Amino acid sequence: MKQRKFPLILMIALAGVLSACFPSLPVPQTGDGLVETAAAATVEVMLTQAGFKTLIAQATQLPDMTATPYPTVTLAPTQTPLPPTFTPTASPIPPTPTNTPIPCDLATFVTDVTVPDGSEYTPGVSFVKTWRLKNIGSCAWTTDYDMVFQTGHAMNGPVAVALPKRVNPGETVDLSVTLIAPDSAGDYTGNWMLRNASNAVFGLGANANKPFFVKIKVTEGTRDWDSDKPLDFAKYYCDARWKSGKGSLGCPSSGENFTDGSVTRTSTPKLEGGYQDDEPAIIMIPSSGDGGMIQGRFPTFKVKDGDRFTALTGCLDSSPKCDVMFQLNYSVDGGSIQNLKSWTETYDGNRTSINVDLSSLKDKKVELILLVQNNGSSTDDRAFWLAPVIKR
Repeated sequence: MKQRKFPLILMIALAGVLSACFPSLPVPQTGDGLVETAAAATVEVMLTQAGFKTLIAQATQLPDMTATPYPTVTLAPTQTPLPPTFTPTASPIPPTPTNTPIPCDLATFVTDVTVPDGSEYTPGVSFVKTWRLKNIGSCAWTTDYDMVFQTGHAMNGPVAVALPKRVNPGETVDLSVTLIAPDSAGDYTGNWMLRNASNAVFGLGANANKPFFVKIKVTEGTRDWDSDKPLDFAKYYCDARWKSGKGSLGCPSSGENFTDGSVTRTSTPKLEGGYQDDEPAIIMIPSSGDGGMIQGRFPTFKVKDGDRFTALTGCLDSSPKCDVMFQLNYSVDGGSIQNLKSWTETYDGNRTSINVDLSSLKDKKVELILLVQNNGSSTDDRAFWLAPVIKR
């Protein structure tokens, strides 16, 4: 309580002092009134001074206040932060690039043009395998370079095949070889590489030591040729033995060849007149020159009662100079070749539907032969057999 009264008493004393120092200005008066007023003022001042002295004495006699002790807080010294010092970081200097020399002879595989891996053939069937390679080395491949058999199954192929043209760095080339399916059923692989003019062998991969290869599957029997099912000539066209006026042909051919003749198949033929079909067709181009022709001799089958050979024939679209003769021939028990039907096709917008009754050959073992002859030239003779089958 004493602590609370002290500030109040002090404030009252100060108020009294201020009142004494700044008295109200008296209003001038005259006579006895002025004397009485002055006397009263004198008494008032005296009383005020006496009260102030008493107040000071009482304030002086107040006991000392004892402050409640509090724990001393020791402040940790404050560290004045220094401005950050910039330490330069050394930037790594990239190594000076060095040019890695490109090997002289180096190849890369682009695609299988023909005979994809796992293609099926019956024993003894001839076929043409074509690879597309790219020269990624620094040296040109000349016609002194060869494609050579390396390891695996040769499949009656040659030891070496000369490159067909000069192949500069960055260019591609199609390399083909004619092979024959082995006599026994199974999976077969043949590995091939390239050989330069100095007889150094090279191939694919970073070290130019990997081969490119052909993989086929040889199946037992003669497919459907001896069954009761319809016989599909387009599906198994490479079961036939193919030849032209220039010699034997592999199947499929690596492309159109108006000099030596060629045979391929398409599942989307565009026929003369611009008609787009969706059934498979055998495309036959006869060899050039007088008597130029191409033929496929299919495996032997036993003719059943009611067998009929059917097909649609003509010239492919965009072959305005096409002028050929078609023939459907046969041989019984390997004997002489006989003709069943012959007809001519030109690029006239028309197609010929063939339906030949084979009943006269019932129970005989027959080979059917599809043949196309040129009529004087073979610059535009793209002949087709669309959906050639024997219906039963």
